[in-house]
Amino acid sequence: MKSDIAFVVFVAISIVSAVSRADDNWNQFRGPGGDGIATTSNLPIEFDESKNVRWKVAIPDSGWSSPVIWEDEIWLTTGSDEKKELRAICIDLETGKVSRNIKVFDMVERKIDPAYAFDSPHLNSPATPTPVVEEERVYVSFGSQGIACLDRQTGDKVWERRDLRIYQPVRQGSSPIVDNKNIYLAFDGTDQQFFVALEKETGDTSWKVDRNVQTDWRETLSDRGLSPKKGGKPNDNKKSFATATLINIDGRRQLIAPAAEAIISYDPETGDELWRTIHPGGFNVAARPIYASGLVYVFTSGLNHFLMGIRPNGTGNVTDSHVAWSTFRSTPEIPSPVVVNGLLFMVTAKGGVARCLDAKTGEEIWKKRLGGDHWASPILADGRLYFSSKQGEINVLEATSNAPKSLASNKLNAAFIASPAVAGDSLILRSTTHLYCIADGHDRSPEQVAADVYPERRETKQRTAKTAKNTSLNEGLAALSAQLREMVKAGKLTRKDAIELYQAAAGK
Repeated sequence: MKSDIAFVVFVAISIVSAVSRADDNWNQFRGPGGDGIATTSNLPIEFDESKNVRWKVAIPDSGWSSPVIWEDEIWLTTGSDEKKELRAICIDLETGKVSRNIKVFDMVERKIDPAYAFDSPHLNSPATPTPVVEEERVYVSFGSQGIACLDRQTGDKVWERRDLRIYQPVRQGSSPIVDNKNIYLAFDGTDQQFFVALEKETGDTSWKVDRNVQTDWRETLSDRGLSPKKGGKPNDNKKSFATATLINIDGRRQLIAPAAEAIISYDPETGDELWRTIHPGGFNVAARPIYASGLVYVFTSGLNHFLMGIRPNGTGNVTDSHVAWSTFRSTPEIPSPVVVNGLLFMVTAKGGVARCLDAKTGEEIWKKRLGGDHWASPILADGRLYFSSKQGEINVLEATSNAPKSLASNKLNAAFIASPAVAGDSLILRSTTHLYCIADGHDRSPEQVAADVYPERRETKQRTAKTAKNTSLNEGLAALSAQLREMVKAGKLTRKDAIELYQAAAGK
């Protein structure tokens, strides 16, 4: 009898220990709860390129995936269109040294749709989905390029899947999430849209469901007094980039998985649909849903920039019955919100307008312009909100219902698209070029700051080459114009002929 009791106690302690360890690690997109809330109370408030910077390391190639952390390891992904490869990188939390740089995949050639020429590559990266890290394994996703499970200790590939593909003209952004059995992934492209659960141990398909969102795009446009553009972007309203969320309500688990033009709840065991809301025109969804105060908070984008609070206890199509409140005023297109103590904090992607809403009613409590463009999601630590922008500013505000007090406005030589992570008393920031570890009491020397190298990105090279080409063309046209004017004056050309020659040279 005593041995049985001892065994039960041992198992209980083991389970509690495992849960505690998972909660202590920033193991997935937006942290252990998927809500951007950290339990630490000692993050630095003020910092710059020198002050309170423990280390800063350059990250090779290109990636917007957020860093994830297990104990003393930071994991992130990166990719190179020029090298045609996708990698997972592990960095030592203490030193900033790269301990593993693993080539996960050679790239599959991507189809390029000319209709989306102005959206790619600058609107996404080769490695945008955030990994998931656990005690023994790391799960990395590169969307249609492939999903892989790596051994955390050795970096060896345990399994891979490269057969799950859609056409996403600007690549995928949905991050994987896991429970004790499956890894869950969204595939929402212009050609097909489905959601899949894979067994964590083997990568085999547990279930796969078609999103089955039937909307009339022409009717949606007509309702807004618009008409389809000639040529246009084919099936643009089918794209989505959002990460799912697992919740538990009255003992029933739900997988809240935003799609293009719909929010869908699935049974994570079977893939059976539990409920959905429909929002025609609301596509390109990027923000991750949050469950708090009895509501699921979801955002739409595209034509409809809605924020909705949905009661998740319905069945079937609950669009008209379970949306507790909605608003379209100054809602984010990309960054996810933070919800705490009945308050919902968010920031707009453009212009950086931070807002606080009553989470139960959606009523605005305050707003404050931070400025800049915010694609990274804010985090909360010790009652403070950290907002990081593409212009390299990290604003720290009090998370309160009162008029917000600005605690600090920090500026780094960086552009932030990935969302921050937290490791103990350290703030981990991934810019488009570097990874920072921000911690009180650590300063970099002027020599270290001066030695920073900023690699030129592919999009920068493309802009530089395009600018040089345009400059050369303009100079050539200016010289031709002068020559043609002289020939007209000399009577060697008519004015009409000169105009036609100039237009032909300019490609008109």
